[in-house]
Amino acid sequence: MPRVLVAMSGGVDSSVAAALLVEQGYDVVGATMKLTCHGDELPDRPCCSLDSVNDARRVCDALGVPHYVLNLERAFTRDVVEDFAREYARGRTPIPCVRCNTFTKFRDLVARADAIDAEFVATGHYARVAAGALHRGVDPAKDQSYFLWGLRRSVLRRLLLPVGVLTKAETRRRARQLGLSMVAGKTESQDICFVPDGDHVAVVAARLGEADPSLQPGPIQLADGTTVGVHQGFARFTIGQRRGLPGGFAEPMFVIGIEPVRQAVIIGPRQQLLGESLRASEANWLSDRPAPGTPVLVQIRHRSPAVPAIVSEAGEATFGVVFQHPVRAITPGQSVVLYRGDHLVGGGVIESAALGSRALPVVAA
Repeated sequence: MPRVLVAMSGGVDSSVAAALLVEQGYDVVGATMKLTCHGDELPDRPCCSLDSVNDARRVCDALGVPHYVLNLERAFTRDVVEDFAREYARGRTPIPCVRCNTFTKFRDLVARADAIDAEFVATGHYARVAAGALHRGVDPAKDQSYFLWGLRRSVLRRLLLPVGVLTKAETRRRARQLGLSMVAGKTESQDICFVPDGDHVAVVAARLGEADPSLQPGPIQLADGTTVGVHQGFARFTIGQRRGLPGGFAEPMFVIGIEPVRQAVIIGPRQQLLGESLRASEANWLSDRPAPGTPVLVQIRHRSPAVPAIVSEAGEATFGVVFQHPVRAITPGQSVVLYRGDHLVGGGVIESAALGSRALPVVAA
């Protein structure tokens, strides 16, 4: 059987993925990616802690397959952590898991696979590959295809996703059946791996310095320019946020825009969060590029449902969509992913949104 290099985080999903491939007769090699510095302040979470590395090694020992640790800390810091800080400094809200998959994990996993003559690579993502196309995982509560839009088609042809056909409950059950008790009940982290305490502002400060303009006081304003308060750094805010805003209004107020040049946070009522269209950059097409007028389903956040839209433009690097109904809190820096049914067509990074013919103030510097 062909050799497959499996990315193993030490969690239950990648462990079961490796075990299922062993069961199917593949020549499995396990690899854990060291992405961040292992320190006492880092809790146990996939990809990061020494405990997770040790769990992956124990799983490989139990399966009788070799295990290696790949030090990708430098690439991860350059491509993911530094980009994360720069994006917040531009008034945007990044999604580091997408950049990690696109620029670090899969790129380097494939390179290592080539070095050991592995025909395939595999992960524990809840998604499916069929006939060279990427599809949602069968468990809608766990589907992770949204995070994989940045993969290259050449990677899809070599990618195995064994747990994409399982629910999370089935994965845990298979772990117990396969004798992987050390990971079967392991809890999942919901946080960004290099932000242990959830304080993304600390990452921005550490990378760019406390004096960065994104961390300095500035005005909180209404859309008409009226100043209603002062913030302590626009990097602390994202589109749709309510926390930290001044009160005293007749209705709840939300962040509807961030203007880095003026260091201004723009707020408004819920209605002003609704966008009718968006434009995206960094487009990556995993199937034929859709023509203008093509109906698609569009997902703008991991936990948001995909909603009907029409492609308004589709180039090599940019595209636009118009929604059938207005959607809430379209956020620059986040990913927008296009589907036909459960088939992922492509994706990109949100650049701007519009409410009717009026552009919302979400354009970054």
